[in-house]
Amino acid sequence: MAMTARAAAVRMLDAVLDEGLLLSQAEGGLVGLAPGDRARAQRLAMQVLRHLEQADRVLKPFLRKPPVLTVLNILRLGTVELALGEAAHGVVNEAVSLVRNDRHNGALSGLVNAVLRKVAALEAPFAKLPPQRLPYWLRKPLVDAWGREAVSAMEAVQARPAPVDLTLKPGWTGDLPGAALPTGSWRLPAGVQISALPGYDDGAWWVQDAAAALAVPLLQVQPGARVLDLCAAPGGKTLQLAAAGAQVTALDISGPRLARLAENLARTGLQAEVIAADALHWQPEAPFDAILLDAPCSATGTIRRHPDLPFVKDGSELADLLPLQAALLDRALGWLKPGGRLVYCTCSLLPEEGEAQLEAALARHPGLAVQRVQPEGVAPEWITPAGALRLRPDYWAAQGGMDGFFMVCLTR
Repeated sequence: MAMTARAAAVRMLDAVLDEGLLLSQAEGGLVGLAPGDRARAQRLAMQVLRHLEQADRVLKPFLRKPPVLTVLNILRLGTVELALGEAAHGVVNEAVSLVRNDRHNGALSGLVNAVLRKVAALEAPFAKLPPQRLPYWLRKPLVDAWGREAVSAMEAVQARPAPVDLTLKPGWTGDLPGAALPTGSWRLPAGVQISALPGYDDGAWWVQDAAAALAVPLLQVQPGARVLDLCAAPGGKTLQLAAAGAQVTALDISGPRLARLAENLARTGLQAEVIAADALHWQPEAPFDAILLDAPCSATGTIRRHPDLPFVKDGSELADLLPLQAALLDRALGWLKPGGRLVYCTCSLLPEEGEAQLEAALARHPGLAVQRVQPEGVAPEWITPAGALRLRPDYWAAQGGMDGFFMVCLTR
């Protein structure tokens, strides 16, 4: 198969749907591509994963039985591109070429040509189809927690690419395209080249989802405070804390992910002590004024950014994640000064990783209390009865939505 952006996208789809790999683990299929083609291949693969259910429904009347996975993925890619407005000539011709050049499946090139020409003749094939549904293992507990209407709204948001949000350094007033969000993050319009924007070379801002950026305001750190950012990579919260004048220790188990944090610290001119270590075995020299724990989780709140997650995960990882989250929370509380604040957060939509962890922690730690904080721009309905912050993808839906998070500020 010739290496083009579309060929690479098909390889990545095969890796996700056949081998159970995340897209980030399938990037070996991008080797040899120019940067622009790499980005296009990733975008194409993500588009197919966001619309795979719709593509299969469109293709079903034209197939007596599904072909082998690689050919099916070529058909899915072609169908999604056609449905999203790509010119039929180029889509059909390259899809046929991809199959013809595949020594195992070349005989199916005629089928691909015939099917995609029929798809191309359809008018707006996705228009009357509902957004792709979450898998049952995830949809059922979310419906139980938030209701069917809310979950359908989340699915509609997750069917669209996630916008890019920036966190600006305090006081920076450069001219950027887009608009400020109520919480202070800056949302860019689609198609902007980030590295070409004003302030990039000066480190005046960094990319960070607007929902993720709310954890630091919950902590309400003061200049000079000693703060631990636990599970810190890729580092947006570390940059926020450093920009607020805190003395930050950024700890994460992943050295490669911390390398990206170090690059962003250098670009922004901000300072933090960066440590690669396992938080379950590391021990600080002294307690901290504040701790931010962004715990490892199912990442079910980030599906609009990572549409491969529903196809790779099945919920079984919760058996390991839930006790790990509790252990990290207990350990972090032991490093907190009396009267200090700890923010626990996860980018999960599942109550087991949020509301239930809070309830259990309060039961385990007499004297632990929720500090009710409502950051600027946060709607009252986002605050749970217990005083935590529950964010969902369907919030700000008209502006592109947000990642799903649970956050709570604790004191003892």
